[in-house]
Amino acid sequence: MKTGAKICVMVLQALLATTATAAELPAPLAYECLRAAAPIHIDGKLDDPAWQQAPWTSDFVDIEGDSKPRPKFRTRVKMLWDDHYLYIAAELEEPDVKATLTERDSVIFKDNDFEVFIKPLPETASYYEFEINALNTGWDLFLPKPYNQDGQPDNSWDIAGLKTAIAVQGTLNKSSDKDHGWTVEIAYPLSAFANRQSVPQPRDGSTWRINFSRVEWTAGKPNEDNWVWSPQGVIDMHVPERWGYLHFSSRTAAKKK
Repeated sequence: MKTGAKICVMVLQALLATTATAAELPAPLAYECLRAAAPIHIDGKLDDPAWQQAPWTSDFVDIEGDSKPRPKFRTRVKMLWDDHYLYIAAELEEPDVKATLTERDSVIFKDNDFEVFIKPLPETASYYEFEINALNTGWDLFLPKPYNQDGQPDNSWDIAGLKTAIAVQGTLNKSSDKDHGWTVEIAYPLSAFANRQSVPQPRDGSTWRINFSRVEWTAGKPNEDNWVWSPQGVIDMHVPERWGYLHFSSRTAAKKK
């Protein structure tokens, strides 16, 4: 076979392989976000009545998807919203809750952490990231475009008015006993994006892209585990087209009778 023909065949094979890999990935997950009947009290306990009616997401999976083993600890999320906040509640099963970083805007994923990736303008390249550990230490940043498009993180962006709280079901940084886990509660202001972009106020039917990640370090292992809500297919959270869909609904999360 002539060299030119060989190259054409190789290129075609590569394209077919890429297409096959993309076809094997499941469609990104979706979540219907109900309205909170009243403001949520942020204390990390997830016991406000409105949370009873908010559905949990499916359990987190490995960042690469079902081709990898299921995570050894359960993680799941639920969300609500009102005119001022997107509320996020996360439940992380963990037999040894630990954290070390206390300085804001530290590289939080060096600890076990919980991460939120939000793209309120789905048609743009930009998005926002927030990470938090079990000491309630946070790191927020804005990315005008993904790293694989030569994007540079803007660490000067702060989530003005952010409310966060952690509750530990056990004892923090005490490996001699067994914990149940930790819960995260976040009130993410809908106005937080205003100093970077003009983001319309969500309404019934609005859709954002969103994903969540959990970084879990295991003693003796050089690399961390990455568990996510909507699988990315690659070990990289910065592929927004693989994030899930957040659908805002006018239906209210009423208290169960």
